[in-house]
Amino acid sequence: MREPMEPVPPHQTPPAVAATRLVTIVIPAYNEAPAIGPVLDGLKRACGDVVREIIVVDDGSTDDTARIAEGMGARVIRHPRNMGYGAAIKTGIQAAESEFVMTMDGDGQHDPADVPRFLRLSEEHDLVIGHRTQRLHSRLWRMPGKWLLGLLANYLTRQKLLDLNSGMRLIRRAVIVKYLHLCPPGFSFSTTSTLVFYNRGYRVGYVPIAVSRPRTKSTVSPVTGLETLVLILRIMTLFDPLRVFVPLSILLGLFGVAWGLPYAIARRGVSVGALLLLVTALLLFCVGLLSDQISELRKERLE
Repeated sequence: MREPMEPVPPHQTPPAVAATRLVTIVIPAYNEAPAIGPVLDGLKRACGDVVREIIVVDDGSTDDTARIAEGMGARVIRHPRNMGYGAAIKTGIQAAESEFVMTMDGDGQHDPADVPRFLRLSEEHDLVIGHRTQRLHSRLWRMPGKWLLGLLANYLTRQKLLDLNSGMRLIRRAVIVKYLHLCPPGFSFSTTSTLVFYNRGYRVGYVPIAVSRPRTKSTVSPVTGLETLVLILRIMTLFDPLRVFVPLSILLGLFGVAWGLPYAIARRGVSVGALLLLVTALLLFCVGLLSDQISELRKERLE
C-alpha cells in the first residue's frame, strides 16, 4: 500500500477530510512539459495529506512530460502512442487502488487547492463535478456548441446539468469501472461518464470552481463537438431509447397527419408523402420499443 504524500499545514486542508478519505489523482498528459511540473508541485503543497497517489498517464508525449512527472514523484504510466484523453483517464482509473479517483487536466487550468472541497462531498455522492463558474470558460468559438450539447443533454437526462464536460471531477471507482467500456477514448469521456451517472440514478454533486488559462495549447477541434453529439445520442439510445425514438415518432406522425388531412377533406385519397411519414413514424415507434427491450437486457448484464 502506498503512503499519502507529505502533509501540508492544517489550515490548508481540514483534518476531518484527511481522516476519512484518501484519493488517487489521475492526470492525462500529452506534451504537457511546460505545465506538469507546476501542477504536481501545487498538488503536493495544497492537498498532499489527502492524496494517496498521483498517476500521470503520458499519452504518447514527444517532449519531457514523463521525465518531469517522474522527477516530481508521480507514478507515470506511458502509452506507446497518442490514444486519446479518455483512453488516458481509463488507464489511470484501472491502475488506481483507492475508493475515489480525482481527474484533473495537466495543462494547469485547475486549482489543486479545490481538491479537499470535492472530498467533503464524497460521503454522499458517487460523482462530484467541478462546475466552472466563469461565463466564458472555453474558447469563444466553442461556446455555442457547448450550449447546444448542454440543452440536448438536459432533455435526454431530464435534469439540469450545471457542467457537462468539466475535466475536474471526483469519481467513485467501484461505479465507473462498470461503465468504462462505454466511455470513448477521446475528449468525450467526461460527457459520457456524466450522462451514465445521471441516467443510472447515481448521486451527482457539483463544486463551483474557477479555471485558469491553460499553459499549453488545446487539441480540441470542431470535430470533437460532432463526436460528442453522436456519443450523447448513442449513450441515451443505449440506456433510454424511448426518450429518443418516441418524440421523433410523434413528430413525424403529426407531420403526416397535417400533410394528409387536406387531401382527406377534399376526398382525394391519401398522399404518398403523408403515407410515408405515417409509416415511418410507426416504424420508429416499433424500433424504440425493441431498443428499449434490448436496453433492459443489457442493464441486467451490467448491474
